Amino acid sequence: MSKESEDPSKGKLIDYKIFLPSLFIIIAISIPFSNYEAASVNVLNNIFDRIVEVFSWGYIWYALILLGAALYFSFSKYGNVVLGDPREKPRFTLFEYASILIAMGLGSTIMRTGMVEWANVASDPPFGIEAQSGEALLMGNAYSMFLWSFQTFAIFVMAAPAMAYILHVRKRPLMRISEACRCIFGDKFTDGLGGKFLDMIFLVSILAGAAVTLGLGTPIVTYNLSQLFTIEVTFGLTLIVTIIWVILFSISAYLGIDRGIKRLSTFNMYLAGGFALFVMIAGPGVFILDYFTESISVLLTNYIDISLYTDSINAEGTTHMQSNTIFWFAYNATWAMLHSIFAAKISQGRTVKEMILTYLMAPTMLAWLATGVLGGLGVQRYLTGEVPVIDIVTNNDQMAAIPEILSSLPFATFAITVFTIVAMIFLTTTLDSTTYTIAAYTSTKDMSKYEPSRMLRITVAGIVATVALVLMRVGGLAPLEVVSGLMGLPIIVIQFLTIYAAIKMMDQDKAWESNTRRQAEREKRTG
Repeated sequence: MSKESEDPSKGKLIDYKIFLPSLFIIIAISIPFSNYEAASVNVLNNIFDRIVEVFSWGYIWYALILLGAALYFSFSKYGNVVLGDPREKPRFTLFEYASILIAMGLGSTIMRTGMVEWANVASDPPFGIEAQSGEALLMGNAYSMFLWSFQTFAIFVMAAPAMAYILHVRKRPLMRISEACRCIFGDKFTDGLGGKFLDMIFLVSILAGAAVTLGLGTPIVTYNLSQLFTIEVTFGLTLIVTIIWVILFSISAYLGIDRGIKRLSTFNMYLAGGFALFVMIAGPGVFILDYFTESISVLLTNYIDISLYTDSINAEGTTHMQSNTIFWFAYNATWAMLHSIFAAKISQGRTVKEMILTYLMAPTMLAWLATGVLGGLGVQRYLTGEVPVIDIVTNNDQMAAIPEILSSLPFATFAITVFTIVAMIFLTTTLDSTTYTIAAYTSTKDMSKYEPSRMLRITVAGIVATVALVLMRVGGLAPLEVVSGLMGLPIIVIQFLTIYAAIKMMDQDKAWESNTRRQAEREKRTG
């Protein structure tokens, strides 16, 4: 099957009617928040905390309902629908496809949560468990795995069936939420202000989220570089790291999915696997295997309890696990449409079932393995007294704990270097997927046939980096992080609209009969 190419035709590259207003909204939010950061963060946190307090149950059921919808789509008649021509092979091999989804779904955050999230739970455990006990340490690692489990990836993928269907089956030129909802609201709404409003909600949430991700992901690298070269973490160092990142994900985004994102994602899978083997061999391998095994047992035994945990009878407040789970699902909702649109773009030739189950299973399995290795190393160092991980983390300096743990390994310089490279590539693949998706989303070209313009991809990469650096410099990143989390609320509504739209479109076309591999095989035999 031929690879997609850029549209050679000239003309306007970007739909300024949705891109410029979205960018102006980000700037309008950021400037006053930067000038009054402390007050802004306080007000926004109070709003967010109130939402979490009132709707914590809602976020929990939201994630579970999406997981149920994912299973329904996979194992019902809709699961066999091919996203494209059923006579053609999928665009990527299964390993390439899974690697791209893993790189997009996990990102550099897994490096942080995998290594130190257990410490937050161990110091403030749920279910009446004694703090810092053996049971609390196991629950902490199990919870770290839970964060990267089925609900999270159901949130990420469940708008993808509709987006993939309009792109690869109905061959609609614009890869947008408004286009997916055309079957619900009709042409007048979609082509008018209503459709523009839906598309702007997506762009505002993603532009904010991308800037926040770049800003929050940078410390994972800068703290390790500080340890490696015995230098202070300054804005200058942050600027240098960010520029390197911009160059990397600009090059990758420029090359496109096949030559850039795919190759970088698969390379990082091998590099991350090699690093995990190094930790097992050079570090406490036997302990990690034992601890990983027991953590899986605790996770599976308590999966329903953790999934439905609201800490409702705790009159003194909430535990870390309860509040963090709600924040996690709310923040994931912000990114949901981005993940779904990117998954839709790369799923040409896959069935709905293959797309959903790959996104549910591949990142989950890798995340559990990564958490087992990284979390096991951190816990072992804490138990032996080599690194006071819980003390460091509870002093609100989670990033500082990571290089301390890595420094306890033999060949510490090598360990920190490889860890930093893996983290940089993870963030690079996340951000180049983000810039690629934003470029594809705002492009005026036919995305069912072509790649978004290379110049547009580079422009988007530059805008995201500039916004992130300015906000890091002036102090506006923290308010934007909370705003990004709040943006998940309208995205949740849009997600459910796209799920309904996917069902409606496939029902209208009877796609489970006309667009399946089985039907294509029958036509081939009779033709």
